[in-house]
Amino acid sequence: MGVISAYRLRLERRRWLARAIRKRRELIPVANRTGRLSPNAILAFSTIRNERPRLRYFLKYYRRLGVDHFLFVDNGSDDGSAEFLAGEADVSLWRTDASYRKSRFGTDWLNWLKLRHGHGHWTLTLDPDEFLVYPFCDTRPLPALCDWLDQSGIRSFGTMLLDMYPDKPLAGIRYREGQNPFELAEWFDPGNYMISRNPKYRNLWIQGGPRARVYFAETPEQAPSLNKTPLVRWDRRFTYVSSTHMLLPRGLNNVYDEAGGEKASGCLLHAKFLDSFVAKAAEEVERREHFAGGREYAAYHQTAESEPGLWSAWSEKYMGWRQLEMLGLMSKGNWA
Repeated sequence: MGVISAYRLRLERRRWLARAIRKRRELIPVANRTGRLSPNAILAFSTIRNERPRLRYFLKYYRRLGVDHFLFVDNGSDDGSAEFLAGEADVSLWRTDASYRKSRFGTDWLNWLKLRHGHGHWTLTLDPDEFLVYPFCDTRPLPALCDWLDQSGIRSFGTMLLDMYPDKPLAGIRYREGQNPFELAEWFDPGNYMISRNPKYRNLWIQGGPRARVYFAETPEQAPSLNKTPLVRWDRRFTYVSSTHMLLPRGLNNVYDEAGGEKASGCLLHAKFLDSFVAKAAEEVERREHFAGGREYAAYHQTAESEPGLWSAWSEKYMGWRQLEMLGLMSKGNWA
């Protein structure tokens, strides 16, 4: 990389950090318990809006995995989400009614919270419908993975977002608060993925799966990106550029082996497709607070009206992380 390009990327990183500092004024503390954090605490960050039914299982899952503290931004929920989170002892909560779109879809808010509270910690940045699986996650908790990454000199851990769905139309299922969503959404696409490399940030760009197959069949290049780097040993100099798809400094995006081998990686099981999805898509089309004016949600809403379902004859039922590794969707690399 040339000197000018490196200089421009440094300027861009500083610009995003400065923007995050300005955006801190939009956050109102509701329950700030970060004074209790231990130096080795693993932290999870998330922006939410009206996710009350999902939150109980989300917290249970990540507590069991080894997250010590959760930092949430509630963006104008009116379903009791904020009240529920404020009562949890291992949660810190901020609230805002500011524009999600103008915060770069929550990225600015969470960049600020990581700048303020994440320095030196292993941090997870997640949506409330994303559930991390990684090699040996059934026997080795998250602190074991983070210890191995530290010993290996690795500061970021890459994943693929794996859309999970039921084998019937969404209207035919009923999700109960606190339920494991993968009791209902047990299926995924084992193939049908396209991978390219972003030349500017050097991250992989992954598209495909059921959303490209069903909602973007005519324009697969417009399908959502599935590459994410949610787990990072955070430093106050770091910043996410676009959701968790890419970071600066861009060396953090090198979560794959350029020499042709395999680095350890995981998957984020994506529990987006439950019975609330159709109503959620309609709401977001109206709000226009998501990327490209809600183009993605417009595609969901238009197609969901005919209720085609996402299951196909090529769908595969989820059995565990070893299955995903065998399919080439994640890798244990040299973590034995």
